[in-house]
Amino acid sequence: MADPATYRPAPGTIPESPGVYRFRDTGGRVIYVGKAKNLRARLNSYFADFAGLHPRTQTMLQTAAGVEWTVVGTEVEALQLEYSWIKEYDPRFNVKYRDDKSYPYLAVTMNEDVPRVQVMRGAKKKGVRYFGPYSHAWAIRETVDLLLRVFPVRTCSAGVFRRQRQMGRPCLLGDIGKCSAPCVGRVTEEAHREVAEDFCDFMAGDTARFIRALEKDMRAAAGEQEYERAARLRDDIRALQRALEKQSVVLGDNTDCDVIALADDQLEAAVQVFYVRGGRIRGQRGWVVDKVEDIAAGDLVEQFVLQMYGDVAGDAVPREILVPALPPEQEAVVELLAEHRGGRVDLRVPRRGDKKTLLETVERNAKEAFKQHKTRRAADLTSRSKGLQEIQDALELDQAPLRIECFDVSNLQGTHVVASMVVFEDGLPRKSEYRRFSIKTVEGQDDVRSINEVIARRFRRYLEETERTGELDVLGEREEGGPIDPETGKPRKFAYPPNLVVVDGGAPQVAAAQRALDELGIDDVSLCGIAKRLEEVWLPGEEDPVILPRNSEGMYLLQRARDEAHDFAIRFHRTKRSKGMIVSELDAVPGLGPSRRTALIKHFGSVKMLKEAGPEQIAEVPGIGRRTAESIVAALHAQDGGTGT
Repeated sequence: MADPATYRPAPGTIPESPGVYRFRDTGGRVIYVGKAKNLRARLNSYFADFAGLHPRTQTMLQTAAGVEWTVVGTEVEALQLEYSWIKEYDPRFNVKYRDDKSYPYLAVTMNEDVPRVQVMRGAKKKGVRYFGPYSHAWAIRETVDLLLRVFPVRTCSAGVFRRQRQMGRPCLLGDIGKCSAPCVGRVTEEAHREVAEDFCDFMAGDTARFIRALEKDMRAAAGEQEYERAARLRDDIRALQRALEKQSVVLGDNTDCDVIALADDQLEAAVQVFYVRGGRIRGQRGWVVDKVEDIAAGDLVEQFVLQMYGDVAGDAVPREILVPALPPEQEAVVELLAEHRGGRVDLRVPRRGDKKTLLETVERNAKEAFKQHKTRRAADLTSRSKGLQEIQDALELDQAPLRIECFDVSNLQGTHVVASMVVFEDGLPRKSEYRRFSIKTVEGQDDVRSINEVIARRFRRYLEETERTGELDVLGEREEGGPIDPETGKPRKFAYPPNLVVVDGGAPQVAAAQRALDELGIDDVSLCGIAKRLEEVWLPGEEDPVILPRNSEGMYLLQRARDEAHDFAIRFHRTKRSKGMIVSELDAVPGLGPSRRTALIKHFGSVKMLKEAGPEQIAEVPGIGRRTAESIVAALHAQDGGTGT
């Protein structure tokens, strides 16, 4: 632990201007980013009364080795720079709102020629319309199933769409009227896009227009004695009404707002958001966050709003945001949100009426979610700490293995041999630091030599970067080429050594890994192997394995790291094998370069589907002429022994 007094800036050197500051650790990594109206006053508060600071702030200051700052012109600029740096450096001590689950969205892929309705999770994509989030994927599917009666939008995958187009007949949904079947030309792509746009309008809250239009058509059909058509329209109206009944009416018809509520204690906070569009609750989402400082509700709201709306624009930023407390820099936050939206944004605390009642409902949800999170977190922290302690005791390590790197090798009959490295920090996977290796010096199936190669390559990189690393100056900067990339400010790939290396295998694999470490002169990294058959833990040079109880937390942690490395290696191996199969079959086709091969696979989905296509269908691919298409057909059929399909 460092003494903050050793890197405290000299008196008078900190400006009194607004700006953003960064604390760095001994490795040069940014561990905390903050902003201030007055940099001097803010930074001096860290060093004036260390004992009176929040416990996690004390830990941050003792972990840091230096502080630096950047002066900006306005508070809005400070907000923007703080957000961009938090996103770029991912500082470990900053408030980062983590989803308490992966929420599914109803997505309409308006960026495709033939839009598709589907369930999506994860990062949002440009050109896709999102609705939700929903608590469960089945809730989305129920809603979609009701709406497809009226808005028969495509829901099939790209592969199914291409297959039905080649076969010339629609799938089951097309036969029962829940898809307009653009794959076979029942409707044009333009007409299908209009249906998809109507679907989006309905989901966005423009519901009354469609129900009125259907009721008008139903009355007209009944008046013309077209009773079957009138009955179908009646059922369509009921389907839309049932879809609407699944969304609670809470505010006026034209109200679009996000309602944010908090529940917190001294160490953590939970946030819940209800999305209200057209007066109805369209979705709900929750986050949890670790507090680094003794931070007030208004500061939590400010940081949450910046992280939530920092990367979105237009209608994704609502006209109104209801919060439990106003941020201290309210005007700057509102100005920034309005800039993202392209119009006025109201950020306020409701004092009476339906909006206050709704905020209280969201607060109850936040408290319940916080209570459940605390229960899960207590059990998780206890088990992880126990597991690390059990590994330390069983392997007789000097300290708990806070950073574990696990390696595995994957191959199929000696082809496309690859290896993986996964990283666990504090007992949790750190996926941003996972690495993959293609084995270069080993021919055939030889896991022992492959382990030796990959361990040698990993630690050779570490030594090379260590040799280039200069000493830290008072601001925590390293010479160019150190573990921090000067262009990105992020750690280099192999900049930090583990406390424990785990290899998938028994005594032979451990001995091979130890030889690699010995040859490089590395003697401060512990090593073990875990064998699958009896789940034995092997140490270098030992004739007998270490036996951890099967139900112990330490064994569970080692197994989890081993299984994660195994899965990561298999995924990489499958990717290489698939690419190899594609290249091996299409490489022999004359006139095909990389871009044309990519276009063909993207269009048909696989080499198998390409082989089933005729010259006319292949010629539809951009960049492929009739003569080239005929050459492709002839070459692929020749590879199959001259038997076409």
